[in-house]
Amino acid sequence: MKVILINGSPHPQGCTNRALEEIASVFEEQGVLHETIWLGKDALSGCCGCGSCRKTGKCYLDDIVNVAAEKIREADGVVFGSPVHYAGAGGTVTAFLDRLFYSSSAHFAGKPGCAVFSCRRGGASAAFDQLNKYFTISSMPIVSGQYWNMVHGNTPSEVEKDEEGLQIMRSLGRNMVWMMRCIEAGKEKGICFPKKESPKRTNFIR
Repeated sequence: MKVILINGSPHPQGCTNRALEEIASVFEEQGVLHETIWLGKDALSGCCGCGSCRKTGKCYLDDIVNVAAEKIREADGVVFGSPVHYAGAGGTVTAFLDRLFYSSSAHFAGKPGCAVFSCRRGGASAAFDQLNKYFTISSMPIVSGQYWNMVHGNTPSEVEKDEEGLQIMRSLGRNMVWMMRCIEAGKEKGICFPKKESPKRTNFIR
């Protein structure tokens, strides 16, 4: 089994990374392979709605989005990490997820996912709600912990003092491993993900 962790912070070794490291420590203990992808500091374009991905299966902007999409398709679970900006996920993370899910979400159905956040003080629960919507619209089981998925601190050293936050990250890691193993055991018994119906779209403007 393998999990892809996405670090959406502009700081590769910042507070968000510290939260992801705590989750990854559980994967290490449980013998689960994992890889962290840092989105970097460069500007990342949002989705332009061109529709090219419907024909090619990938975003026409060939950057980190397509790289991550290929890795997530082959993985058994995914964790998205973001700092909190104005009670929401960071702009880079939002642009990344818009394009990632618009171009590749058909391959994510049935794959466990969760989102974690770092914040100085507040706004994490609103950002948490924001990112969970990507999972629920894509038929992805959401991995939960024992509280909202957040750590607090202005620096990684301050996050170290958030004992509850780091415990939540470990709880998330253990719960994700459990869910992935349950899915794997189900597949071995012939229990597969439900077949989707052909989509029907209802517009309310006539």
